[in-house]
Amino acid sequence: MNTLSYKTQSAKNETVERKWYVIDAEGETVGRMAAKIAHVLRGKHKPSFTPHVDCGDFVIVVNADKVRFTGTKMKNKEYQTYSGYPGGQKIKTAQEMLDKHPIRITEIAVRGMLPKNRLGRQMFKKLFVYAEAEHPHEAQKPEPFNF
Repeated sequence: MNTLSYKTQSAKNETVERKWYVIDAEGETVGRMAAKIAHVLRGKHKPSFTPHVDCGDFVIVVNADKVRFTGTKMKNKEYQTYSGYPGGQKIKTAQEMLDKHPIRITEIAVRGMLPKNRLGRQMFKKLFVYAEAEHPHEAQKPEPFNF
């Protein structure tokens, strides 16, 4: 009797190989770009994806100040923060956010697409966002990521 035995390979933290990718955000739509970044950070683009292991890659986003929104989101979309104190709620439009904190737009969008637990926080630490075209990660030899 010849029985075949297929074993599912589960990724472990020690066996995961991580790459570095550079994404140029110039002219990219925020939500579509954030979905692809979250996909890579989570590791779902790899055949060895395991849901309970952080098997994602590092992502560097450059030109974050040149992202775009569709429709009227630039003036109608609101970002809300709350300090925890009475009267401590602050609301900024997407245009104000892009002028003052262009990096946060991408970070907030990607963070919302990652798991809301310890693993998601660990994945988020592998995201590096820069408003300019330069980044200090040349030593890691990042590859350009094509959508």
